Amino acid sequence: MKSALLLSLLIASSVPAAEVFEAALGRETELPKGKEADGILGDFVLRSDKVEAVISQNSPNRKANMSTFYGEDGVTPGCLYDFTLRGANNDQLVIYAPCGHGPVSYVKMIDTKEPGSAAVESVTTAAKNGGVHKKHEYRVKDGVQGIFITTTLRNETDKPQKSFTKDDFMRFESSGEVDGIRWADAINPAHKCGYAFTTLSFNGVEKLQDTLELKPGQEVVISRFFAVGTSPAQAVGEVLAVKLAKRELLILAGGRIVDENDKGISTATLRVPFGKTTVPGYTDSEGNFSFKLPFEKSVINEILIDDLGRPQTKFSFPAVNYGTAPTSNKVVLSAPAAIRFDITDESGKPIPCKAHFAPLDQDAPKLNLGPKHRAHGCVDQYMSENGQFTQQLPPGKYRVVVVRGPEYSHLEQEVTVESGKESVFKGTLKRVVDTKGWISADFHNHSTPSGDNVCDTDGRLINIAAENLEFTPTTEHNRLYDWEPTIKALGLEAHIKTVKGIELTGSRQHVNAFPFEPEPLKQNGGAPDWNDDPRITVLTLRRFQGERADRWIQFNHPDLSNMFVDRDSDGIEDGGFVGVGSMIDGTESQNGAGTDILADAPFRLSRPAGSLAMKVSTVREFVWRQLLNQGLRVTAVGVADAHSVYGNGVGCWRCYLPSSTDEPAKIDWAELSPHAKAGHLVLSTGPFLEVTTQNGKIAGDDDRSTGGIDLKVRVQCTDWMDIDRVQVLVNSRPDPKLNFTRATHPQMFKDGVIKFDEKIHVPLQQDAHLIVVAIDEDGDQKIGYGTSDYAKVVPCAYNNPIYVDADGNGFKPNGDNLGFELPTGGLKVDAAKEKLMKAGLLKDGPQPAAPPAAEPKKTKKK
Repeated sequence: MKSALLLSLLIASSVPAAEVFEAALGRETELPKGKEADGILGDFVLRSDKVEAVISQNSPNRKANMSTFYGEDGVTPGCLYDFTLRGANNDQLVIYAPCGHGPVSYVKMIDTKEPGSAAVESVTTAAKNGGVHKKHEYRVKDGVQGIFITTTLRNETDKPQKSFTKDDFMRFESSGEVDGIRWADAINPAHKCGYAFTTLSFNGVEKLQDTLELKPGQEVVISRFFAVGTSPAQAVGEVLAVKLAKRELLILAGGRIVDENDKGISTATLRVPFGKTTVPGYTDSEGNFSFKLPFEKSVINEILIDDLGRPQTKFSFPAVNYGTAPTSNKVVLSAPAAIRFDITDESGKPIPCKAHFAPLDQDAPKLNLGPKHRAHGCVDQYMSENGQFTQQLPPGKYRVVVVRGPEYSHLEQEVTVESGKESVFKGTLKRVVDTKGWISADFHNHSTPSGDNVCDTDGRLINIAAENLEFTPTTEHNRLYDWEPTIKALGLEAHIKTVKGIELTGSRQHVNAFPFEPEPLKQNGGAPDWNDDPRITVLTLRRFQGERADRWIQFNHPDLSNMFVDRDSDGIEDGGFVGVGSMIDGTESQNGAGTDILADAPFRLSRPAGSLAMKVSTVREFVWRQLLNQGLRVTAVGVADAHSVYGNGVGCWRCYLPSSTDEPAKIDWAELSPHAKAGHLVLSTGPFLEVTTQNGKIAGDDDRSTGGIDLKVRVQCTDWMDIDRVQVLVNSRPDPKLNFTRATHPQMFKDGVIKFDEKIHVPLQQDAHLIVVAIDEDGDQKIGYGTSDYAKVVPCAYNNPIYVDADGNGFKPNGDNLGFELPTGGLKVDAAKEKLMKAGLLKDGPQPAAPPAAEPKKTKKK
């Protein structure tokens, strides 16, 4: 008897119980994790036996991430940051802020005096909130799969006061509402997490509205319940369980979905009925599912099951009271239609790659393999970390292309996918472009910790590996972060090297910098603050955590006119932020899917699609060329600035820079840094361009030669890319005598991997900087990118300038503005049109639509 009692006590003591604690004094290691986890040292952890949550502390500038909200009032203390099932470490929530966000007076743990519960309260006093006292209590209870949120609003003045009750809930792309219950699905459904919440009751007001006008002394109490589940359907069921209260009003639908060999199917989506509305539900790794549904007497419930590559199936089950054991539903699905991939390199080792699928059957619908923010099934593509994967597809005929960036060959087949059968796509990707002594890099990309996107971090890194980028610093917005643990978890150490860095971001110039050491449990990973004066931001980054020789600092997607010509954008040339050019190491001339290095004006006129008004857009590459002639010697950088996997992924622009090793795992930024700082960068959308002077000088170097200089120009392209023009720019001007095309100089161009391999003599009578541009002016990259916008990117590469001293007195810039004044801010359409017409570059008539925009500049907003 004593043994049995002792055993029962031991079991009881081991069962998780409701508790609340501050994430400090060693317990910060217990912060829940997940894709959107943002908890830091000092936040409050609330947990029951079912769920765990993070409530943000009241500390200066506390935010979930950069983009949760902008502006001075964009802080979010006292809000629900992270929320996941107990032990799941699967947070998918950016923030839930009842009645909005803003500064608070305090956040603290409270004693609920209710056994099996724990709570935190956030209070904003009337003095800090326009006369309205505001309190949120967050409470968890054992046995309940959610969190109770009680809000109290009280007017403590002698006048009517307005108060807002609308909540902030983000960031999701699939959401809905059923019977007053709002739900949302994880951005990547494969993460199998859903949320749902509702208002349970409100007192002190007849009707709950987004804005209430409270009379003096009036108090309003709002009770909400917020649930988390393995799917939206499960979360909605948990809200119903609390909302309906009486168990006899619920039924429990459960079962298992298996294949013909009784193996659980984890990829199925169930369309779970809640009245006339369905909500997505998912099976677990073993094919099991369980949902709470409203009880409707004499109703035969039906659930539809979707799984890509299989026919839609449905099963029926009778209404059984929640108190009764649920009917065990076992649903057997037929084998899927699919393609299994086995992609290796020339040594037979599995290799990262990308496959894209084009349906060939007439009237075949567009493919939807998943959201654009993930690698494993994004729109009509699949990116793999190792080339070993299976993609289920609707039966039909497809053109399937497998690639791995612009240095590798491609594989292409027409595949007929039959119902219930698996086809095999096996092949070897050959590295055909010889880049020995150089590595490919992209200094600027993002994933979900940046806040302005929801791209999976593992998806970003698989995307990087699939496009064969070998060096990619970690540059999340306003957060020091490290991709290395994810690289190791994916087994990609042999393919990607990173260093820890940041993109420090504000309403004007964004600045990339690395390396640093993140402090993960501090706000923004311990990052410094941005300043509107880029010189202060650059100095801060230069000195942060101690100055170091390999610290790289670059301007991202810069407004070169604002930085170097017209600081206040008032249309008057004032020199910009004087001195800033000598403080940075590089500046992006290429950001996103544009190829305007040969543009003939510093701005363009365009009429955006759907707009009647024309707009003026600056051509960054042209302005960079102008500034070079004024003596601004800043290294140009080409980046993707990726914010998704499909569409705005990596690969559109990259840089090649010299390296003593061709093995990414052995890359050492301390060795690469002097090359980057010396301007030894070649920018490319794919072609591998090498430019060397007769004296062995390369991009960014100084050389000396009288009367002229010889350039050795060599261009390689993979089997799905070409070039048709090589143009030498002398002091930023395209020299018509140094313009070589397939049409005018066919003997200089080849059709193999080596497209161009010639010595070009450049006559010089004065100092000059030289840029060589290799381009396929009417080309595209459809084989490389399929339906992505990057398919329209023209193959192009150019080097940073080689500076040639022609008279022995040292290099001197020539001051040539290339026929246009240095652009200032506020240029109007009519004035721009007049300048272009004067230059003979525009006829009075309609203009083409604007090209796709790269990353927008962040502006302050509420």
